[in-house]
Amino acid sequence: MTEALIGLGSNLGEREQNLRSAVASLGHLGRILAVSPVFETEPMYHEDQGLFLNCVVSLETVLEPRALLEKLQSIESSLGRERRVRYGPRTIDLDILFYGALVVSGPGLEIPHPRIAERLFVLAPLNEVRPELVHPVLGVSVSQMLSALRTDKGVVRRPDLSVGLSP
Repeated sequence: MTEALIGLGSNLGEREQNLRSAVASLGHLGRILAVSPVFETEPMYHEDQGLFLNCVVSLETVLEPRALLEKLQSIESSLGRERRVRYGPRTIDLDILFYGALVVSGPGLEIPHPRIAERLFVLAPLNEVRPELVHPVLGVSVSQMLSALRTDKGVVRRPDLSVGLSP
């Protein structure tokens, strides 16, 4: 069994329900160890779209990274994800952030996720679940990446929303 950290995001439709459904589906891929609080975040890269809800799930799984990616993409499709515009609006987005200490760089799959250190919408919820986790390439912890991040993007912890287990 390996711990995979999965980033979840939604900015279309019933955002909270989209996250809740995705977390429930992730439970079929292994054992959910923790679910971060939900954060409402401003979009990056493609800024003319609605606010996102984001969280992170710690999942213990026997699936190898490529098989896990395929299952995540299947969950996205089942929840209405359409890939039209890169970084555009979506009902659900599921990204493998970390898979144990594994480093993978191949077509369609990079682990750790290559843009973790620049994404507040990933680091804020990830810091709630695994602040001490050290990035195997950068050699710094999640909390250190979060402290070093300089961005004008807003992020708000939403204690009124819950999509799964408490961390």
